[in-house]
Amino acid sequence: MSETIEHKRKKLRIRAWRRGFKEADLILGRFADQNLDAMSDEAVVEFEHLLDQTDADLYAWIIGREATPAQFDGDVMQALKRFRVDEDAEYGDGPRQ
Repeated sequence: MSETIEHKRKKLRIRAWRRGFKEADLILGRFADQNLDAMSDEAVVEFEHLLDQTDADLYAWIIGREATPAQFDGDVMQALKRFRVDEDAEYGDGPRQ
């Protein structure tokens, strides 16, 4: 039996909030809460592939500490980077002034 997209979104939201380290949880969890329901099926799959990566790698790509490998630098990663700058700044993890 195949998983419905709604069920996949629910599982991804849980995974986004339970990454294993707080900084990633806060960015990915809030991003999922604000964006996951409106994502296309393709974007949901892209988000899932990002969540399959290690916390350290994913967080480094989002904050710009390391270059994002081309295979992960799609629309969802770009949205995560914008979210981190635009939305996450008020939580203390945005750009430093």
